[in-house]
Amino acid sequence: MLPLSDYDLPTLADELDRIGQKRSHALPILRRFYQSAGEFSPDGLYLSKSLLTELEAGPTRQSRVLTRHTSPDGTVKLLIGFSDGAAVEAVLMPWYHAGRAAGCVSSQVGCAMGCDFCASTKYGLRRSLTAGEIVEQYLWLRAQAAGQNRRLTSLVFMGMGEPMQNLDAVIDSIQRLGEPTTAGLGRRHITVSTVGIVPGIQRLAASGLGVHLAVSLHAPDDETRSRLVPMNRKFKVADIMIAARAYQETTGQIVTIEYCVLADVNDSDQQAHELARLLKGFRAHVNLIPYNWIGSGLSGIVYRKPAQERLEQFLEILRDAGTVTHFRKTRGDDVAAACGQLAILSA
Repeated sequence: MLPLSDYDLPTLADELDRIGQKRSHALPILRRFYQSAGEFSPDGLYLSKSLLTELEAGPTRQSRVLTRHTSPDGTVKLLIGFSDGAAVEAVLMPWYHAGRAAGCVSSQVGCAMGCDFCASTKYGLRRSLTAGEIVEQYLWLRAQAAGQNRRLTSLVFMGMGEPMQNLDAVIDSIQRLGEPTTAGLGRRHITVSTVGIVPGIQRLAASGLGVHLAVSLHAPDDETRSRLVPMNRKFKVADIMIAARAYQETTGQIVTIEYCVLADVNDSDQQAHELARLLKGFRAHVNLIPYNWIGSGLSGIVYRKPAQERLEQFLEILRDAGTVTHFRKTRGDDVAAACGQLAILSA
């Protein structure tokens, strides 16, 4: 058998049938697997000796935690390694409410998008993750949260990689994590982020998953955005906004517009007014992200975080225009766990 993280209910039932076991055992096995955050134990389950032998012979997991870094603010970054030597980083963030936490997972080992201010793309794309490898990140984070007396109540696909370039595995993992009888993480507590790959946005809308969408915009105009996000040369700002509006109309979920604020690049009053005009009539939520340092980008440019006064002025212009806007609180930047800082590709 494969690691249990590689199965959903129908495929595990099929596998049990193939080896001469009852299909009905799939539900209690997967329920126990998720309840124990991947530390599967058959105790108390009424399974045949032959099935227990099969389960014990196969690997429960396909990954391991290689390193753990904890910030004084409570953020925990895990380096999770796989059997081929590849590794990704995943992050647990304490929520504002006691007893809760949010998780951030990766969808690829590295990233091919080339965004100039993001560390994940510095070394290119090594490979995409399987659905099981994505699920296991969630399980490691869930276990970490339990160790802090917290529950992992929300998940974002905002780590390494572009989810829309690995959408089959991303959708598969969301379906497993959103299964109420096993993992039980509500799909409405899941957010998928993208640099704006329009066909992926359209396909995610059509999937019926109903998850939240975050669009990494970072500039209101094509000239600036193309320098920061090379994919903009293929999918222009206007096309991305049409897809985002359609996603919101189809799913009923408020779209988040991610905007990494870079000093003297995309933080002018004019750009704030342009962003407000771009979003006029659109009930999107703008998430301003003060730049987190990564050294030089692919272009060799070393970006800077704007002064607090400049950030506040940018925020005020958007709010005065009626755009719902807030700052993302920086967490874990002292252990390179903040937005745009995840990068390690191998053990």
